[in-house]
Amino acid sequence: MMSELALDPRTTAIVVIDIQKGIVATPGAPHSSPAVVANCARLVETARRVGALPVLVHVGGSPDGADRLSPVVDQGWPRGASLPAGWSDLAPELGTDPGDIVILKRQWGAFYGTALDLHLRRRKISTIVLCGIATEYGVESTARDAYERGYEQVFAEDAMTGRNAESHVNSVTRIFPRMGRVRRTDEIVAALGAAVEPQR
Repeated sequence: MMSELALDPRTTAIVVIDIQKGIVATPGAPHSSPAVVANCARLVETARRVGALPVLVHVGGSPDGADRLSPVVDQGWPRGASLPAGWSDLAPELGTDPGDIVILKRQWGAFYGTALDLHLRRRKISTIVLCGIATEYGVESTARDAYERGYEQVFAEDAMTGRNAESHVNSVTRIFPRMGRVRRTDEIVAALGAAVEPQR
């Protein structure tokens, strides 16, 4: 039985993974990229409205790819391939606000080699709500690192999608429940809003 979701906006960050032009242009499953972008935008807008911390993460690097990971793998990015212009730009649906934290990462996870942990701890953030694309890559890698750093986590299942439905389902049914709570966007928005509604 799932516990009731209660979130304190003052200690909660909405961490959006790789909702950027070059990634949202590719198909996802089981949720469509446009639906995921819309739900991520709802979470970010809610965060701004109630005083939670929006963190917008995108992946990119140098034009020559020299700072990109390049181990020998069976399936990988074509060596020497360059990214099209604007590939790393955040999706415009997310909007911008001076209070947002924007993180540029150079690998799947959002913690390694970035100031994300520093930004969160200095703002006394103890809970992160994760969403974005792709579930089994950027989101799961960030979640594993967040778990080992002691953060409470909530996973917005319908605000993320995988490269295929099977890998998405594997993450949200087998991995994420062992690291936090899996909920839907409506539940998370309601929990954040309830925390700031005046008592009657």
